[in-house]
Amino acid sequence: MNQDNRAKSRIMKTLNTMRKIMTMAAAGLVCLAASAAKTWEYRPSVSILGDSYSTYEGYIKPATNEMWYFANESGDRTDVRDVTQTWWWLFIKENGFRLEQNNSYSGSTISYKGYNESNYQPRSFITRVNNLGSPDILLIFGATNDSWANVEVGEYKWEGQTDMDLYTFRPAIARLMKDVTVRYPNVDIYYIINSELRPEIVESVETACRKYGVPTIRLKDIDKINGHPSIKGMRQIADQLKEAICK
Repeated sequence: MNQDNRAKSRIMKTLNTMRKIMTMAAAGLVCLAASAAKTWEYRPSVSILGDSYSTYEGYIKPATNEMWYFANESGDRTDVRDVTQTWWWLFIKENGFRLEQNNSYSGSTISYKGYNESNYQPRSFITRVNNLGSPDILLIFGATNDSWANVEVGEYKWEGQTDMDLYTFRPAIARLMKDVTVRYPNVDIYYIINSELRPEIVESVETACRKYGVPTIRLKDIDKINGHPSIKGMRQIADQLKEAICK
C-alpha cells in the first residue's frame, strides 16, 4: 500500500469513528429527552386511624393489632373476601392517592374504657395517634366501640385531662383532636362518623371537631353484616368519602 492509500485508510477510519460517536451521542440525547418528557405525578398519601371497620390482615401497621377482616375469610361472618373490597382501598385507588399507613385496631375506643369496663388504653385512638407516618391526608374513623360499649359521655374538658378523665368520652375526644392537630400540622384531617351511633356520641365528636377545625363526614345508610360493613357497605363508604373530600 502506497503512502496515499494509507492516508486515505486513516481518514476513513477516523470518519467511521466520528460517525459512531455522533450516533451514540444522538441516541443519548433521545434518551435524555424521553426522560425529561416523563414526569412522575405526585400522589398524596393517606393514613387511617381506625377500628375494626378499617382493618384487613396483612395491611395494618403495627401488624400485632387485632383484626376483624382477614385474608382467606370464609363463612358468613362477613362477605368481604379481599383487601380490594375495603372502603379505604377503594377510596385510595379510585381517587389517585397512595397508602401511607393504616393503624386500625379492632375493638378500639377513643376513650380508655372498653367493653365490660375493661382498660382499653393500650389500643385507644389516643395511644396510637403518634404512629401514622407522614401523610398528606389523615382519615380518623372511630367512636363506634365507645358507642357500642356504652362508654360514659362525661363533660367536655378541653385542657389538662388526667388519665382518669380519659375513661369518659368527651374529655377523650377533646384530647384526641388536640393531639392529632398538633402532631400533624398542614395535614388534611377528616373525621368519619359511623351511622347508627348514640346521638350524644355523634354530638360530642362534632363539637370537638368544630373546635379544632376538623371536617366531619357523617355516613348514611351503610349496609352491614354483624354490625360491620359488607362489600356493599364498603362501596357506600368509599363513595360517600369521595363525595365529601374529592368534590
